[in-house]
Amino acid sequence: MKGKVVAILETRTGAHLGELIARRGGTPLLAPALDEVPDIEPQAVVSLLNRWRANPYRMVIFQTGVGTRALFQAADTLHLTDGMLQLLAQATVVVRGPKPVGELNARQVRIDIRAASPFTTETVLEAIGGVALEGAAVLVQRYGAPNRALHEALAARGASVEEIATYRWALPKDVRPLEELLDALSAARVDAVLFTSAVQIQNLYAVAEAGGRSAQLAGQLNRLVVASIGPVCSQALKARGIDPTFEASPPKLGPLVAALEVALCGAT
Repeated sequence: MKGKVVAILETRTGAHLGELIARRGGTPLLAPALDEVPDIEPQAVVSLLNRWRANPYRMVIFQTGVGTRALFQAADTLHLTDGMLQLLAQATVVVRGPKPVGELNARQVRIDIRAASPFTTETVLEAIGGVALEGAAVLVQRYGAPNRALHEALAARGASVEEIATYRWALPKDVRPLEELLDALSAARVDAVLFTSAVQIQNLYAVAEAGGRSAQLAGQLNRLVVASIGPVCSQALKARGIDPTFEASPPKLGPLVAALEVALCGAT
């Protein structure tokens, strides 16, 4: 990677990714594209638990680590965690990926079903394919936006679906790093871009559109090594006319950086 400039749009693990790139001789360009804003009202948790007791959820699906943690922290604040744990013990607990697993293990919650890699909506649905859901109440821990595909698929199987929002995705308060990335892309000063979520693409385009620079963005990116963390991210890129150079397999940071190093060596 020596001498290669790699743009990183990740927020929470962006600094760690930057260190991995720098160790391999690359130059990281940090441009955080996503802010995870807590968005859970205490009364929403109280109402949720009241409904849960009156009409127990047969299945609870946890999609993200940050959302799972936010839900438990809200319950902690209200001194309702013990009650929620008792209710969870009576439900089938499903996890989408490794991050909610860690949060649930910390709370000693039994996990019944784990979606397979690459941890998409499709693999969640495959994992629960053998579970009868007709007439069942299902609770879904929402990530930063509603998962319509999951909701519709569960409803089509006869389930009554409720989503609990715990946080939302937003643009960072400071978008100057994203504007500087757009400047660097325009000046051909970037060799690769790492995308680790579909929302990063959406937010990069939002900043580009605000500056009247969105029309040329796909062309600029298609001249570079474009790294995608997984299929959901790749679909979002393709929807914008951007062809990922590769997709990490499995969809984790280690394989992403390893594949990037190979791609950049080939591009030398």
